[in-house]
Amino acid sequence: MLDQRHHFLRVQPFRFRVIKQALRQQRTPFHVAFEERPALPFQTTLAMEARPYQQEALTNWLAEGSAGVVVLPTGAGKTFLAAMAIHETGYWTLAVVPTIDLLQQWRAALAVALSLNIDEIGIFGGGTKDLKPITIITYDSAVLYPHELHHFGLLVFDECHHLPAPTYRQIAEGAFTPLRLGLSATPERGDMAHIDLDDLVGPEIYRRSPAELTEGHFLAQYREERIDIALSPADRERYKEQRRIYRTFLQRRHIVIRSPEEFQQKVIYMSARDAEARAAMLAWREARTIALNTPAKYAEIERLLQRHAEDQVLLFSEYNPVVDEVSRRFCLPSITYKTPAEERQTILERFRAGQYTKLVTGRVLNEGVDVPDCRVAIIVSGNSTKREYIQRLGRVLRPKVGEALLYELVTSDTMEEEMAKRRKA
Repeated sequence: MLDQRHHFLRVQPFRFRVIKQALRQQRTPFHVAFEERPALPFQTTLAMEARPYQQEALTNWLAEGSAGVVVLPTGAGKTFLAAMAIHETGYWTLAVVPTIDLLQQWRAALAVALSLNIDEIGIFGGGTKDLKPITIITYDSAVLYPHELHHFGLLVFDECHHLPAPTYRQIAEGAFTPLRLGLSATPERGDMAHIDLDDLVGPEIYRRSPAELTEGHFLAQYREERIDIALSPADRERYKEQRRIYRTFLQRRHIVIRSPEEFQQKVIYMSARDAEARAAMLAWREARTIALNTPAKYAEIERLLQRHAEDQVLLFSEYNPVVDEVSRRFCLPSITYKTPAEERQTILERFRAGQYTKLVTGRVLNEGVDVPDCRVAIIVSGNSTKREYIQRLGRVLRPKVGEALLYELVTSDTMEEEMAKRRKA
């Protein structure tokens, strides 16, 4: 694009590699006015031996020009793979993470993996702006401070499925370096924007599923058990009536819902100005609440807690009020988005140390946070996304003696049955 003010061409920084290739092909001389691949000012040493699949992933990444996405399940060592890439390239590295909690977690993990003092790794976010040759930054801070991106020769995107979002994609578009590593357990997005990862990071160059790594004994053997829960007669009637209201609205308006995005566009948005649409939306919500959070589940939770009285158990619910209710009924520690950071850290440390053997939580621990390993997970209620299911399964997959268990409580003859099928599809 021609800059009208200064009469020169402008282009997005992430097109840097393509521009250089084009200039070389045309034999046009050019000069790069910054250090493209700044070398680390210190040596790194990997503290442990890579697993075979980690080495395969790194080899594929290097063969692709050090640009691409690696898909590995939770607990498979994605952070160590990032450390391998840093060690192999030896360049200044910026690791972009989705939450403030992960700043210190990544900092500590990379310090151990690369045999560095933790003070040699900077963090940028949460009120701290400590830029060093290896730095961990949040997605939000990387958007707010794009000028810092040019310091680095390698970009690592943790949970890279966040990157195609309209705001976060500016991070990838605003960086010159072509060396990019994307990491995710489930890169697919409901809006199909994950296709843009090819352009923003690079192609998917390696993928392994939980089942594949379990076969190789890199993750724990696990068993999934679905437990069907029956609605009470009164709740069943309430559920049927709310579903009837919702379906009647769709039929009358000739609306077909094929995805969560279509539901948002055709029902949620319409409900703001259409009384009938609002009634349908509220009916859908009421039916969903009945299905996912029926009181009959509490009796089953009690039975499972008695069965696994000696085990470390994580309980997940889609709804924070249910987390609070499970916590209250069974006197269990809980973590939601409302839990203060210091209290959350204390609870996790006590769970890790075995002082607490049970913990109930909502979505806040789905992604990224280093939850202490346990043998049993119970999904009290969940949504239909495969990402959430894989993340929750990953909480019990780290290698251990004995079999890991994942229980799903599913309300029979309701929308929850279909949701359970979709998240495993």
